[in-house]
Amino acid sequence: MKEYESLISRYRNKGALVDSNLLLLYFIGKYEKNLITVHKRTKKYTIKDFEIVERIFHLFSKIVTTPNILTEVSNLSGQSGSLKKIKDKYFEHFKNQIETLDENYIQSRNACQVNYFASLGLTDTAILLAAKDNYLVFTDDLDFYGTLIKADIDAINFTYISALNLFST
Repeated sequence: MKEYESLISRYRNKGALVDSNLLLLYFIGKYEKNLITVHKRTKKYTIKDFEIVERIFHLFSKIVTTPNILTEVSNLSGQSGSLKKIKDKYFEHFKNQIETLDENYIQSRNACQVNYFASLGLTDTAILLAAKDNYLVFTDDLDFYGTLIKADIDAINFTYISALNLFST
């Protein structure tokens, strides 16, 4: 816990770069908490998980994203029948949420040159490049988390936070 508190304190004013799954959870939860447990891509989470993510977001002066993350979140958002009837309203909400984020652009041609590209893919490699010495990465992907730590990039793991009930009320 102290390690995460130290990381959060160090990056409080710089910002947190949030992985696709957690950003999707946040967007769905901000729109309608009850959709979390029925949306195809967020049903593995609970409303309590959303509340933890929301609490962590409020600890930072800014939440950072990349165009790659936003594209993934947009595509994942539309992959559930639970949004069909409310898709227009949800994507209006999605648009408003995007406006609250700091977007950091990493050229794909640069990401492709990184050794991790083949194992991580474009989105996660762009996260790695954007975060290096700039932002704290917040992810629920254990393999990606391990790669970030190995690459000397500061990160916090949602799975760990959730399992230990850190940041819960």
